[in-house]
Amino acid sequence: MLQASRGTVKASGSFNASADAEVLHKAMKGLGTDEDAILQLLTARSNAQRQEIMATYKTLFGKDLIDDLKGELGGKFESLIVALMTKPITYDVTSLRNAIKGAGTDEKVLVEILASRTPQQVKDIIAAYRQEYDDDLEEDVCGDTSGHFKRLLVILLQANRQTGIQDGNIESDAQALFKAGEQKYGTDEQSFVTILGNRSAEHLRKVFDAYMKMSGYEMEESIQRETSGNLRALLLAVVKCARSVPAYFAETLYYAMKGAGTDDDTLIRVMVTRSEVDLLDIRAQFRKMFACSLHSMIRGDTGGDYRKALLLLCGGDDA
Repeated sequence: MLQASRGTVKASGSFNASADAEVLHKAMKGLGTDEDAILQLLTARSNAQRQEIMATYKTLFGKDLIDDLKGELGGKFESLIVALMTKPITYDVTSLRNAIKGAGTDEKVLVEILASRTPQQVKDIIAAYRQEYDDDLEEDVCGDTSGHFKRLLVILLQANRQTGIQDGNIESDAQALFKAGEQKYGTDEQSFVTILGNRSAEHLRKVFDAYMKMSGYEMEESIQRETSGNLRALLLAVVKCARSVPAYFAETLYYAMKGAGTDDDTLIRVMVTRSEVDLLDIRAQFRKMFACSLHSMIRGDTGGDYRKALLLLCGGDDA
């Protein structure tokens, strides 16, 4: 449970679910809505505490808190608050379902969730998905994807990644990847998929070092050159997550906000899902990798109550 302490959002010490439910009820009663009261309260509670508030709210007022929030709020701010009120496992499962069943497939969501979650989290997601929709996540993913992209997703869904470092295989894995890409006319994608999908993160980091010595290229450079499309995006995500999950999310957040327009779905998803996991580490990585802090980029890229809530989730400014 060492990881749990790297989040920006912590459980409130003086927690009282009834008092919180009253505050929220009052914020939504009568004319107008006190958005500030809502966002200040919810960003200062852990997800488990928000679940308790939701149960107490129904007991006290006979109404569903999420329905009431949806009725009072709108736009991106509503999406963010509803995401905060959703259990993490349910949020992942719903995100995947929408990515598959929406109009066209949202591969970005499949890539982000399946590349970054631990094998145990993936197993929990599969079970919760079956419970929620009475469907098999693997079958749904397969029905919606193809080629080596599909194969690597299926490997990740097996959640059987090895543990530890296989010292005897570091050189041979690096060699196999070199032969499959840089040394070959065309690319043997299957070798990339099998090795990157099955080895542990710490083993892969050693393989990347050996690969660099052998080929003169970073693993990411070779993947950029040798593959394309969705497969490239997934291989890169897997490699980046093997190197550092917080760095992967720092980069994901940066590109969600960089340039014209903001990818708010990604911004909300990452800020909410990492807020109690490793957002402090993500912030530190962000500051290292880019010319600004996460806080300042959110501040410059968003507005209104939506911005206020995101900045509270972000916590401090690493200027």
